[in-house]
Amino acid sequence: MRTRRISTATAFAVLFSSVVLAGGAASPAAADSSRILPATSLGDIVADGVHQRVFISDPQSGKILATDYSGKVVRTLGSLPGVNGLELSADSSTLYAGVAASGHIVAIDTATLTESARYDIGPGTRPTHPALAGGKLWFGYGPAGDGNIGSLDLSGEEPVVTLDQDPDQTWAGPPILASSPGAPGTLAAGIEVQSPVELAVYDVASGTATRTAHIRGDGGNMRDLALSPDGTQVVVASAAPYYHQVYRTSDLRAEKGYTSDAYPNAVDIAPNGTVAAGLHGWYEPDVYIYPKGASKTAPVRTYDFPNTGMSSGSDTLEPAGLAWAPDGSRVFAVTVNSEGSRSFRVLTDPNKSVATVTVSAPAKAARAKALTVKGSLRASVAIPAGTSLTVTRTDVESPKGKSLRTVKTDAKGAFTFKDTPPAGGKVTYKVAYAGSAKHTAASRSASVTVSRAATSLKLNRNKSLHAYDKNVSFTATLGKTHKNRVVELWADPFGTDKPKKLIKKAKVNSKGNLSATVNLKRDTTVTAVFAGDARYASKTVKSTAYTKVKVSTTLSKHYKTAKIGKTTYAYYSKKKDPDFTTTMTHYKGRSHRLSLELNYQGTWYDAGQQYFPLGGNGKSIVTLTGTHETGYKMRVRSSYINGSSGDNVNSTTHGAWKYFIFTK
Repeated sequence: MRTRRISTATAFAVLFSSVVLAGGAASPAAADSSRILPATSLGDIVADGVHQRVFISDPQSGKILATDYSGKVVRTLGSLPGVNGLELSADSSTLYAGVAASGHIVAIDTATLTESARYDIGPGTRPTHPALAGGKLWFGYGPAGDGNIGSLDLSGEEPVVTLDQDPDQTWAGPPILASSPGAPGTLAAGIEVQSPVELAVYDVASGTATRTAHIRGDGGNMRDLALSPDGTQVVVASAAPYYHQVYRTSDLRAEKGYTSDAYPNAVDIAPNGTVAAGLHGWYEPDVYIYPKGASKTAPVRTYDFPNTGMSSGSDTLEPAGLAWAPDGSRVFAVTVNSEGSRSFRVLTDPNKSVATVTVSAPAKAARAKALTVKGSLRASVAIPAGTSLTVTRTDVESPKGKSLRTVKTDAKGAFTFKDTPPAGGKVTYKVAYAGSAKHTAASRSASVTVSRAATSLKLNRNKSLHAYDKNVSFTATLGKTHKNRVVELWADPFGTDKPKKLIKKAKVNSKGNLSATVNLKRDTTVTAVFAGDARYASKTVKSTAYTKVKVSTTLSKHYKTAKIGKTTYAYYSKKKDPDFTTTMTHYKGRSHRLSLELNYQGTWYDAGQQYFPLGGNGKSIVTLTGTHETGYKMRVRSSYINGSSGDNVNSTTHGAWKYFIFTK
């Protein structure tokens, strides 16, 4: 057993010399839904309503991702270097993809998600952006500086590729193509990232491309275009001007555009003509939804992407990164953050204007007296006057809410109502709009602090001091209340390793008292809590009961005990080193203070003190070594000192003095 050692000279520190103490222990002492996309770039995105799939091309990685409508990847089709534009067949059975680097157009079976055919367009052709029109699959192709339009006829026994369909040959690269099932003989084309923007329209009903209109417009850096379902308009997304341009296809004359914002970069048109217009916007909404023909008006709704990167601005829409679900129920978008991570986003209820409810109520009010609540219902698409709103009041007597009455909006969308709150405390009024075919549902709440009377709550035993392991009764006394007569009693022992614990929760007796017994082994804060009721406010009171430790000191190695006067002394030979064994309530990191005193001419003097750590069993042995002077009465005791013994979970406790003397 290891022991600590203390020199006998310590006993004479005050009277004779300086000492050093040494000792030892008795025993070893983390909008809408989104998913991360495994893509390094975006070429195109299309939605398949039959199989509930979305296809996304990644030209940099040479693959197509097939996802479900939530963005979960269900299949990856690789070995497609430079794959870019995508086009679905009218029956959604086949997906066509332009694979620029290999000079092919690939057909993919959308049911099995496997490649079903590969059509060789020719070495160096770099086909992109296929579009179905006039019974053929059209595509832009060609290297930089020498673009053109080609076609792939799949109606016969063998596929037939025809290049150089545009004899004017004005394209400085492979043009983007757009078509619509509602206008099967019309094909629109535009060149990417060129200033000024260049557009053309072709009549392909005969199987050959006849250019019917061509312009070099006032925009620049075009990133996407879409043909209206009836083929009468082409909508263009160019970085400039700062709106989505609209041209009529008959002569490419500019019409009123869609007033989005700076840096348009994507557009898609639903089968019903609703336009989804997207832009590269760090600090503005990213997607704008417009009803058919509603250019130069406010959008039905907008979407603003969150910031998932490290920059100050939000994630941004990828160029050409929008696709409508064919049923118009949602819009799919691909975004990228500042770290290059791409996300698949689902934008729901795109055809509904976002309704907003506002509610205002007084901050404070008196119970049982009328108060007034006001508010409004607004949306970018007007909501008719007389629209009904539901009102729910939540308070301490109706924690799940109580339906009040229906209120109606006036011509300006405003509403007002009065209510007399029967209960005090926090009272919340929730006003809700159910929504409509044109508007989203909306709700808003406002809270009022309603006055309550104060009650009295008392708790005994505050600042009382108790022996270790004593059962102590605490009594809370509750004054007048309305209905609630329940009090909670909690005990919270000092120290982070012991949690606060509910020791009793019950109704007080006829005298308003509730008692509970606590076994005290540490200083403990007892808390009495009245939760309040409809007419009386909640109240909490605390009482701190202090608790001593158990501590004792025993002497060993003496040759006898005898009384000097009325006091028992242990007698030691001056050649024998005494052992002082301290036993104390254990706590992690706890030490005890060992104090020595010496009697000189009838008065006890401090002869030194030092702290020694306790072992895991709460024991410590200290040996007094050195030259022992004879004839002097001495005494020793161990103490726990709150804050100095390594913790503060108990109250200062001094053990009993043990007396000893050295003889010859």
